[in-house]
Amino acid sequence: MNRKLFRTALPLMGAVALAAVPAATAQAAPAQAEPCVQKVAVVNNSGFVLSWAASTRTGEQSPSTDAYPVNQTRTIDLTTTSFPEGTDLRPYVDAVAGTRNYGNRYVSYCDNGQTATYSVTGTTLDYSVTLLD
Repeated sequence: MNRKLFRTALPLMGAVALAAVPAATAQAAPAQAEPCVQKVAVVNNSGFVLSWAASTRTGEQSPSTDAYPVNQTRTIDLTTTSFPEGTDLRPYVDAVAGTRNYGNRYVSYCDNGQTATYSVTGTTLDYSVTLLD
C-alpha cells in the first residue's frame, strides 16, 4: 500500500471502527423517586405568605392549597388527587407578591400513610423549597 494512501485510509478505518460501536443516546426513564409517600406537607419557614400545589414530572398539578402565613403547614393527601400511585411529584410554591419555585427533590406517591415534609425558607424573590430528610 502506498504511504500516502495508507495515511489517508488509517483515520477512515478508525472512524469506521468507532461507528460500529452503538451510541448510548436513548435516555433511560428516571428511577422512582424516594421516599414513597401518601402525603406531602410544606412548612412555611419563610418571610412571606404562600400557597402550593403538587406538580408531576410532566407538569400536571393538583389543586392548590389556600394561602397561608409563616409558621404554618399545609398538607396534600395524594389520595385526593387524580395522580396514580407511582407518580413522582414535588411542591410548586407560589409566593404571594413574589416568584414561584419547585421543591428541590421529587417524591413518589404510594398509598402508605407516610408524609414527606418540605421547608420553605427565604424571601419572596429568593427562596428555597427543601425536602427534609
